[in-house]
Amino acid sequence: MPAFRTGPVIGLIGQAALLAALAVTAGLGPAGWVVGAAYGIVVCAAVTYGLHRCGARSLGPADRVTLTRAVLVGGVTALTVDSFLRQVPVAVLVALASVALILDGVDGKVARRTRTASAFGARFDMEVDAFLILVFSVYLTRPFGAWVLAIGAMRYAFLVAGWVLPWMRATLPPRYWRKVVAATQGVVLVVATAGVLPWPVSAVALTAALALLVESFGRDVGWLWRQRRPVPAAVRPAHAVRPAHAARPVPAARPAPLEHLLAGAAASAAPARESVLVRAR
Repeated sequence: MPAFRTGPVIGLIGQAALLAALAVTAGLGPAGWVVGAAYGIVVCAAVTYGLHRCGARSLGPADRVTLTRAVLVGGVTALTVDSFLRQVPVAVLVALASVALILDGVDGKVARRTRTASAFGARFDMEVDAFLILVFSVYLTRPFGAWVLAIGAMRYAFLVAGWVLPWMRATLPPRYWRKVVAATQGVVLVVATAGVLPWPVSAVALTAALALLVESFGRDVGWLWRQRRPVPAAVRPAHAVRPAHAARPVPAARPAPLEHLLAGAAASAAPARESVLVRAR
């Protein structure tokens, strides 16, 4: 029976507390409540499953920082859903996202300083970043258009491609530029959401962010393509059609009739008897 892990449950409680605070301060509506609560339950279940799969009994120090970021992203998600139904305070939305982005540079340092870095922690951090970018892309579809969704959907398109193409499931080597591009996406999306820049400048910044993302993913796909293994040729089945130029098999010799064998034996024995008689004379 798997051990009970309190870390994900504490995160779920924190998510409920944040939603309650947003209901009081920002007037979070029913849609935001439902989506935020569903998000918290999914995160709790996913983190519990990840800990069980990697054999960890509890969250590490860096994982707790990432869980805090996940709770903040849940608040951003709830407000984004509400924004399609009513006016939401953009300042609160930007504040939550900004803290989540700042903490993104903290959990990695904590993991290295405490020597608790793990594959689970790296994957947890990456998925929180990807979902925050997706949520912001959804929010910005109204002022900038549906094309902004490409920024948030590219990570998930890459995952789907890995399900279809086995050669895209290989482990990518670490690359610092990939982290720079990911951080750039977050900053540009937050600035565009805050509306502190003129619309044309924000549109150009979003276009540049998308171009950087395409370049980064394109480089990864190119590397995976070059490292793919060749597919071995299929083994020809036994009943395959024989090529026209192949040598025909030699037919097996038929067994000789019995009378032919007896006649041959008598013929070979006759000279032998004659030679014996000659020597006897």
